[in-house]
Amino acid sequence: MPITEPEGLSPTLALAFDLIGRASVTPDDEGCQTIMIERLEALGFHVERLPFGDVENFWAVRGHHGPVLAFAGHTDVVPSGPHTSWEFPPFSPCIDDDGMLCGRGASDMKGSLAAMITAVERFVGHTPDHDGRIAFLITADEEGPAIDGTRAVVEHLRERNERLDYCIVGEPSSTATLGDVIKNGRRGSLGGVLHVKGIQGHVAYPHLARNPIHQALPALEALTREHWDAGNDFFPATSFQISNFRAGTGATNVVPGEIEVVFNFRYSTEVTHEALKARTEAILERFGLEFHIDWTLNGEPFLTAEGALVDAVMTGVEAITKQRPALSTSGGTSDGRFIATLGAQVVELGPLNDTIHKVNERVRAADLDELSRIYEATLQALFTEENGREPTR
Repeated sequence: MPITEPEGLSPTLALAFDLIGRASVTPDDEGCQTIMIERLEALGFHVERLPFGDVENFWAVRGHHGPVLAFAGHTDVVPSGPHTSWEFPPFSPCIDDDGMLCGRGASDMKGSLAAMITAVERFVGHTPDHDGRIAFLITADEEGPAIDGTRAVVEHLRERNERLDYCIVGEPSSTATLGDVIKNGRRGSLGGVLHVKGIQGHVAYPHLARNPIHQALPALEALTREHWDAGNDFFPATSFQISNFRAGTGATNVVPGEIEVVFNFRYSTEVTHEALKARTEAILERFGLEFHIDWTLNGEPFLTAEGALVDAVMTGVEAITKQRPALSTSGGTSDGRFIATLGAQVVELGPLNDTIHKVNERVRAADLDELSRIYEATLQALFTEENGREPTR
């Protein structure tokens, strides 16, 4: 029979139950942060609630000197879709007969939040006078626009010269087994909306019209064939993808007067967003288009090379799972892109990502207990007396 109550579960799973049971669909928090804050204040953390717009965020710190390690994450989740499509209600967590914790946010990323809290509780309990400082940066705006969440908190911390040396983001990074992959960087993301103007007219009189579809297609093909860069040892080559193409009035006998093309670059550290913009516009100009582009820089690429944080996380994973994780920069963007701008070493480590954003999201319950132990082992590797050290800045 499925386990539907937290009684008798480990502290990590009991906390995960409590968090998953709150329907914190972005940008709502539904009290999740209050639960975390109460646990952290009991450990002696100084907590600042940092609301921006309609979004709840908080920054919490324990300790008075030395390098700062922040755990970062989000309490918001994506919508569940129709509840009738789920095997179990999405906001009524349970552990099924296969030992899987089911519910929206189990993997992305309330399970990680629970593991972070319990890891710190154990670490502080064993080492109350630890070296360094431990912090939490938590938002309810990661799955949404990501404007009033981590991005805004980071700017607030920057304005007051807050120190941040290391950061572990609890995004689900694992692919086949817990801890098999650590994300030590992410590609940059540059979006564009291309508007190409033509002259609307009747399809029977093309000489009186100018068809922007016909004009744009050769230019778009050139963009798709362009070799933007070759990538490097850490990042694949930059990619250009068209995601939407809008044209026409709905009538079958009208040449449209304008088209709209939505595209995105995922780019490496071998190229800058300024260079991508300039090269894109130069290609379009070569084809004589009348156009303009609305650009959106979603995030710069970042990379945390092997060093203190990567070494500590590797040590933590190996100590618990007996396997050495791979380093990867694949996948989409995360809030790590904002945190990296503070000069921090940033990695992402969390549970398996195979069911994130899906109906019947789930994670192996035992993995969350192991993840908590990995986080604790990472703290020990960074902040025990013999291992605590100032990072290279």
